[in-house]
Amino acid sequence: LAKCFADYNSMLYNAMNSSPSDVVYNATIIKSNSSITIIEDTSTNETIVFAPPTLSPTVENIDAAEEVHQFDADAALLLNITLICCTMLAYYVKKNKYYFLPESAVAMLVGVVIGGIARLSVTDLTLFSFSPELFFFVLLPPIIFEAGYSLEKKGFFDNIGAICLYTFGGTIISAFAVGWLTFVFAQNGLIGHVDQDNAMEALLFGALISAVDPVATLSIMGSPELQCDTLLYSLVFGESVLNDAVAIVLFKTFHKYYNSEEILDGSVIPAALFSFFTMTVLSIFVGVSLGLLVSYIYKHTSISEFPKLEASLLYLFCYLCYATAEAFGLSGIMALFFNGVVLSHYNSYNLSTTAQTTTEQFFATVAVTMETIIFLYMGLSVFTGRFQNWDIMFSLLGLLFCLIARALNIFPLSLIANCCRRKGENRISLKTQCVLWFAGLRGAIAFALSMNMPGPNSDSYASATLFICMFTTIVCGGFTENILTRFGMKQGLDNDDDAHDDFTGVENLISTESPLARRLSADLQERYRSFWHDFDDNYMKELFGGDRVPDRQAGDYELSEQNDLYDF
Repeated sequence: LAKCFADYNSMLYNAMNSSPSDVVYNATIIKSNSSITIIEDTSTNETIVFAPPTLSPTVENIDAAEEVHQFDADAALLLNITLICCTMLAYYVKKNKYYFLPESAVAMLVGVVIGGIARLSVTDLTLFSFSPELFFFVLLPPIIFEAGYSLEKKGFFDNIGAICLYTFGGTIISAFAVGWLTFVFAQNGLIGHVDQDNAMEALLFGALISAVDPVATLSIMGSPELQCDTLLYSLVFGESVLNDAVAIVLFKTFHKYYNSEEILDGSVIPAALFSFFTMTVLSIFVGVSLGLLVSYIYKHTSISEFPKLEASLLYLFCYLCYATAEAFGLSGIMALFFNGVVLSHYNSYNLSTTAQTTTEQFFATVAVTMETIIFLYMGLSVFTGRFQNWDIMFSLLGLLFCLIARALNIFPLSLIANCCRRKGENRISLKTQCVLWFAGLRGAIAFALSMNMPGPNSDSYASATLFICMFTTIVCGGFTENILTRFGMKQGLDNDDDAHDDFTGVENLISTESPLARRLSADLQERYRSFWHDFDDNYMKELFGGDRVPDRQAGDYELSEQNDLYDF
């Protein structure tokens, strides 16, 4: 009707040479359907018939559709060939044990080569451009869920105290350290294309660049022939799977307070941190709640009789968790990770044998494929990103800031963690801390967040982040095996001879062998472990499924003998 009135109004304007605003709609509808509309102008008693134009396919429309289809077909062919090449190269690297070149670095380098060729030969670079929305809603969720679903829970929960210190405290320290250094250097004119008046912009950069994504390091540490130290691997893996979610939540929190006209003062920081912790807790609640709901459904239905349906439904529930958290403004990554942990602990025992094998292999396969695509597109972005402002000084200083901030959180927080560990052999040694500092690589999440940076300097932050991600992944990831060997972080190497020499000075003043610390640790630990075992066996597993007879003496239970006062 509005379209008809607009057409009628335009006709009257052309006929009467009057302004459209002077025309009064004194019309009533006589007949209206999908093919014709008849209205009557009550002021002139004139009947007007409006019929939409018939659209018939033309040669030009057909040719355009075929051209689009051909372009999509060529794009699909190119993407598949590229992924096959990356996968074969990854196989070649693993087969020949080229530890200096991780699989993620291989995908990046392949992307750089293809991106350079595309920049010279293709005018439309849309296919080769990194899409943050595609990353967060399609590529990232399978990786995060697989990390939670296949989590080695004993090593993770044995060190949950130190992992939480690195994840929450370390990320906050790193974000503020990098943000403060960036802002100070910008105010002194050492960095260009950075807002010198609004510190929140620098804090946003600090938050996004604090997202540790050591895929390259973990791919090396996870090699069975290297026999990486179990404590080191648990700490690196635990920090990596939680740090990404914390960095995203912190970035979203700071983004809410970003305003180019508002000066950052002391009142904004506490409110932002409170919002950060609130979002974190609510995200975990969403993931755990939906995980328990799914486990309850599988436990009390006969869906296991249909393996195809139970596997499909499990995959859909995973995306439901991620979409729910994102729809409510929470962290989908945080929710999805804990959703995977809960489903692995309870629901995996409700699945049929066929579905158990299928889901584990399927999630792992999809995660590897998505990781390859992510690193491939990061390499493509070197030539297809079209960044207007690339400041080499900012990129180099940003890398230095990351190293400084990493040191400021790893070494002090390790000192705190060691003060609460009872067993000397499980202390985080200085050598382990050095490898942890070195393993703080930056990856796809940091780059994806940089693509969402607000303000006129977004290109400068995105290009600097891409440089840092590629340097740490290719260079630092390539030196991982040498670092592990030099610091004796492989099982079977004699690295206990200087275990007591690593900790001198102020750390020796705070001994964990004092009677008070030993008594508190043993008492609190035993109370919590006993309570959780009873509650989980008698109530939770009765409702949601799970192994009712865990072999705790063999150490298979998730919360076995702890070594960390925080580890409950």
